[in-house]
Amino acid sequence: MKTGVRSNWSNTVLVCAKCSKRLGGGFGPRGRTPLAKALRKQLGLKKGRKAASGIVEVKCLGVCPRGAVTVVNGAASREWLLVPEGADLDAVAGELGLDQA
Repeated sequence: MKTGVRSNWSNTVLVCAKCSKRLGGGFGPRGRTPLAKALRKQLGLKKGRKAASGIVEVKCLGVCPRGAVTVVNGAASREWLLVPEGADLDAVAGELGLDQA
């Protein structure tokens, strides 16, 4: 019986889907892309277990800031990040410790 599943993730980031939905996206060139998708594209990451890092949208993290998205880095889960709408994605990736692909 298999007891676990492997992934290639070196880091895991949780992004609040409810915050992203409230902003109507808020990121990317047109400001319409959700943060999780925009970060994956910026870093050249694929979706799923075979990606270098995992960026996962979760239902709600319970913080609900105005004009921002709540993000949690799994490696530093004591410090949550509030990413304002239209923030520079390279700066966000750097703060989360995500490697540029």
